[in-house]
Amino acid sequence: MIDEVVMNKIHLIREQKVMLDKDLAELYGVKPIRLREQVKRNLDRFPLNFMFQLTPQETENILSQFAIPSRQQLGGILPYAFTEHGVLMLSNVLKGEKPIQMSIRIIEVFVKLRETILLHKDISLLVQEVEKRLYKQGEKIEVLFNYLSKFIEKDEQPRTLIGFKTKKEQ
Repeated sequence: MIDEVVMNKIHLIREQKVMLDKDLAELYGVKPIRLREQVKRNLDRFPLNFMFQLTPQETENILSQFAIPSRQQLGGILPYAFTEHGVLMLSNVLKGEKPIQMSIRIIEVFVKLRETILLHKDISLLVQEVEKRLYKQGEKIEVLFNYLSKFIEKDEQPRTLIGFKTKKEQ
């Protein structure tokens, strides 16, 4: 059940799978302001590939797509987005058993998601290969039917009877 909750909080922003600070704070059992304070105190631990702040346009897109609270409910602050590595780093910054356990769960969900994507990619490649083979077989079958149709056309022409003929048949 927790995996499904976590999956629903993972968004694709800037071609990266990320989680928003508000959602992470909820999962970790801390207030969003406390999470942001800890991050600001430890900014050197959060390079751009770990965390970034959303632009106003990205925030509006997220608000409309995922029906998350309005910016007023977010405190008028542009949300921070944390990548998988940023989520892991948060467990080092936020003290307590719950953030540590939840970080482990979230990382496991990210890994499962990555494995699912790789599996999907493998299946997609197999389907493409089968389609290519079917296309080639289809071409061969078409050639075979064209060849056979030539014989059928010849059979449709009336034949002249051979053998003994009576005067009436001539």
